[in-house]
Amino acid sequence: MRRCNIHKASLWGGLVGAIFLLSSCYYSQEDATLYEVGDNFVLSADSLHLQSSQPLHNLPIDTACEQLSVYRNNQLVVAETLVIPEDSVDSVWVKLARDQFTMGWVHQHDFVESVVPDDPISQFIYLFSIRHLGLFGILFAISLAALLYQVYSRKKPHVFFLRDILSPYPTYLLITLTASALLYAGIQHYVPETWVLYYYHPTLNPFGLPLILSLFLCSVWVLLVLTLATIEEVYRLLPAGEALLYLVSLLGCCILCYLLFTLAALSPGISYILFALFIFILLIRYFRNTRPRFFCGSCGKRLKELGKCPYCGANNE
Repeated sequence: MRRCNIHKASLWGGLVGAIFLLSSCYYSQEDATLYEVGDNFVLSADSLHLQSSQPLHNLPIDTACEQLSVYRNNQLVVAETLVIPEDSVDSVWVKLARDQFTMGWVHQHDFVESVVPDDPISQFIYLFSIRHLGLFGILFAISLAALLYQVYSRKKPHVFFLRDILSPYPTYLLITLTASALLYAGIQHYVPETWVLYYYHPTLNPFGLPLILSLFLCSVWVLLVLTLATIEEVYRLLPAGEALLYLVSLLGCCILCYLLFTLAALSPGISYILFALFIFILLIRYFRNTRPRFFCGSCGKRLKELGKCPYCGANNE
């Protein structure tokens, strides 16, 4: 049995690896570039020093020439590019312009590390990549505090997975989130050049992209729809206060699953077997916990337990 599981893990790892490899080949065939003349960027570093004079071929780099400085949040445009093969630091130079009076040259390496594309999607990706751990820590602490509040203030608090509601949307939401986390982490670790090119040329349209990116964007759209459906369903089934606390507990589970499966994606075979097991456990738990055992005597809707009907408000004892 153990040998069979190892073989299945290898098959899954090989399949996922093939998908990532095809995604990488897509861009190499298209000869895509990170930026072009006329593209706009926003400076994310504290400052960037530009060389006022143009670097020349077969001449040493003039380190004593006038230096111009641009600062954080300055908008820059790529005015020109120049290749100097004899430059031992970086053969590619980029001419940037803040305005008609402030423009100069900088090595491509320094330029790429100091700017963010002037696009809302790229800026969101940048902010998420540098701040998501701190944000997740705050949100998880809030969800844990809300869970403790429910435990000590109510006899039977509604908590995701432990005492769930009669709706499949929270379960589907968590499954979709973990799938998105696996795809995102896999792209980052195995075909980072694909993600970098998407970062510089972002789109919300999942069509016409490499397969792995199309799957990821589709999962993001499904995740958005499920989030809205889950919020609407929870507030329909629970009073406003209880609904908010339930959503906070669901948020905590989403954060834990995102972090867990992001780390698990480092090992493709194990991560996808773990994902399949996770789906199985979630679905079994959902069907066991949400199986209706009662019906409302007034409206006939299914009830998980006796008491006040969340649909019509009738009291069922």
